[in-house]
Amino acid sequence: MPLLKQLFKPTNRDLLKRIGFTLVALAIFIIGTTIQVPGTESITSNLGFLELVNTMGGGALQNFSIFALGVMPYITATIVMQLLGELIPYFQELNKQGHVGRQKINTYSRYMGILFAFIQGYAFSFMFLGRSASATEYIYISVVLTAGTAFLLWLGDQITRKGIGNGLSLIIMAGIIATLPQMFIDAFQGLVVFDGTAQEITLGVVKFILFAIIYFAIIVGVIFVQMAERKVPIQYANKSTTYGQSASYVPIKVNTAGVVPVIFASSLMAIPGIIAGLINNEGFSLFVENYLTYTTPVGFIIYVIFIFLFGFVYTYMVFKPEDFAKNLQESGGYIPGIRPGNETKTYLSKVLTRITCLGSVFLAIIVALPIIFSNVTSLPTSVSIGGTGLLIVVGVALETYKQIEGSLLSRNYKKGYARR
Repeated sequence: MPLLKQLFKPTNRDLLKRIGFTLVALAIFIIGTTIQVPGTESITSNLGFLELVNTMGGGALQNFSIFALGVMPYITATIVMQLLGELIPYFQELNKQGHVGRQKINTYSRYMGILFAFIQGYAFSFMFLGRSASATEYIYISVVLTAGTAFLLWLGDQITRKGIGNGLSLIIMAGIIATLPQMFIDAFQGLVVFDGTAQEITLGVVKFILFAIIYFAIIVGVIFVQMAERKVPIQYANKSTTYGQSASYVPIKVNTAGVVPVIFASSLMAIPGIIAGLINNEGFSLFVENYLTYTTPVGFIIYVIFIFLFGFVYTYMVFKPEDFAKNLQESGGYIPGIRPGNETKTYLSKVLTRITCLGSVFLAIIVALPIIFSNVTSLPTSVSIGGTGLLIVVGVALETYKQIEGSLLSRNYKKGYARR
């Protein structure tokens, strides 16, 4: 509560305005998810592999709204650009140019995201409208969906500049949170039998309470893992650590990769389904349905393996032991008991491998929970426990809280310094 007391002080009105601007912008997004593309209807069929897109968009895909694609095309483009940054020399040079290089990469990511949005919009219109529509109608819907994604990218930028937190992350979080009330309503209606006996109604209420307790217990577990980190101590040759002085360290988060492996794995799993919808081949569609959908045993195993592998790939892209060991040696730093150079690199790689193994297993379990839950219960598909959405909400909420807290602390520090 001390944070709230500080936030509502008269001296922090500008910060309150930024928070207010963020809430208004997110409200615009939520309203937009209910506006359908003209000439279309809501999707009544099971979304299957596209459920992640629908969840991150606040149910926009199910409504086939102007924001049906959300910001997923841009996220996919960003991940692709990160991979290209490891493979293509031109992008490797941009990564070394600092802020200017990152701006160029971000521009390329946006252009690629718009291109992906148009391709996905065309594929979705073809999948959900069937072959009865004309080519002009397909292109029209694709342009509307692409424009919706472009608007969300602009809205996310406005939140980042004039609001608080990362705009695109907050848009995704708002979409996920918007679906939670309906999920709990569906869970209550699915568990509580109103036309049954008093004993059956009581049992249903107990089941719903148990469901809510498990759901919030998983949230606590996710928060714990998201904040967990391994602190590798660092000592510098030109500095001495005295009693009472905190030693330097490098924090390695248990889940360094975040939700990127899940998004990338979901995108790969979605490609065969999109191709099947476009080519309309019965044999290929049947193969995809039986083996490449994560609701089937084989598809589920492939999906989990993808998440586990991409967890390692992305973590080593973000935290490069070789580069870190080199930079540490150049700055005169070392890990106590470990020689600089190759031994430091080997030590960091060993620590990172163990931590990433735990993080990838955690990711796989969280993502697998809703799939297993939907198969062992008779509740609607909208009701789930765990999942990617929960990871995103917890991660974004923690980062936004830290940003607000950091802003308030810096203001108090400046005031205290000015008084001196």
